[in-house]
Amino acid sequence: MKATIACLPGDGIGPEVVEAAQAVLRAVANSYGHSFEMENYPIGGVAIEQYQNPLPPFTLEACQQADAVLLGAVGGPKWDSPDAPMRPEQGLLSIRKGLGVYANLRPVKPHPRLLTASPLKMDIIAEVDLIFVRELTSGIYFGQPKQRWVENSEECAVDTMFYSESEIRRIAHLAFQLASTRRRKVTSIDKANVLETSRLWRKVVSEVAKDYPDVTLEHLLVDAAAMYLIQRPASFDVLVTENMFGDILTDEASMLTGSMGNMASASLGDSQNQHGKRRGLYEPIHGSAPDIAGKGIANPVGTILSAALMLRYSLGLEKEAQAVERAVEDTLSLGILTPDLGGSANTEAITRSIIKRLAAAIVAV
Repeated sequence: MKATIACLPGDGIGPEVVEAAQAVLRAVANSYGHSFEMENYPIGGVAIEQYQNPLPPFTLEACQQADAVLLGAVGGPKWDSPDAPMRPEQGLLSIRKGLGVYANLRPVKPHPRLLTASPLKMDIIAEVDLIFVRELTSGIYFGQPKQRWVENSEECAVDTMFYSESEIRRIAHLAFQLASTRRRKVTSIDKANVLETSRLWRKVVSEVAKDYPDVTLEHLLVDAAAMYLIQRPASFDVLVTENMFGDILTDEASMLTGSMGNMASASLGDSQNQHGKRRGLYEPIHGSAPDIAGKGIANPVGTILSAALMLRYSLGLEKEAQAVERAVEDTLSLGILTPDLGGSANTEAITRSIIKRLAAAIVAV
């Protein structure tokens, strides 16, 4: 297969973890006879510095033409001022909107070797195998009006949470379809006791559930869901939620795996690439971690596993995706861990180990 992958290293540790994932993808291509054309483009803070735009038009154009997009991280203290006219995160929101990727999949499955790395008790997290389906292009992050103003001599601000029936329906269908291939349970998360958008969310999800009689549906308020993710996380299968709730809850859920650095994500829409697969945006869920940027100790696992999701969903290379996942599992099982997981391996060492075990993983798969 010949595929084009647009790579957006971004800020902080983004370039380091993207470079690690690129090395793994090159190893996959060499082992299976594929050709992956990978080129880097600016986004986030570095793009503001160079082009006065967190998402330059040529970056968006390249991503829209590519078969898939691999992203590192954006942001940093340099651009954190609340009065800044542009922020790196605007680039992230814009690329999601520009690609039409409305469903963010975030799998959570603790590795047996890392059960002690989580702050939760081992017996609570040992059987966890869940996946979040987060709506990505609507909600309070995109609703209008969104503004600040002065009234009666004091500063005021407003953000608007907006959802349409069609936006909820499409994400709900994807969640139920995914659950049909897993343990056949969907948990829909909202705040229907307070918010009109959540009452609409609950109504539409309940209607969609009728098309999937073999899948069990439960509704949870977001505050209860936050509690149960700590109390009984193994009871969940597929969790579907709106944009901001999903953003918050998946960061909480990352602690089930021991570190946010382990968490991968795939953002999918309806647009198809030249291979007839969903064009997607793939990224670890962690931030730019400016405190460790340039030290060579960033955990690349989340980005490498995101690349595995890319192989699966956008390129249709299931065996290759499984081989990468197996190589990551084998590396972690050997105790080759970065400092965030209690180990001493650097980014290069863990990447090198994953590549070394990739050949064996390919044979096993």
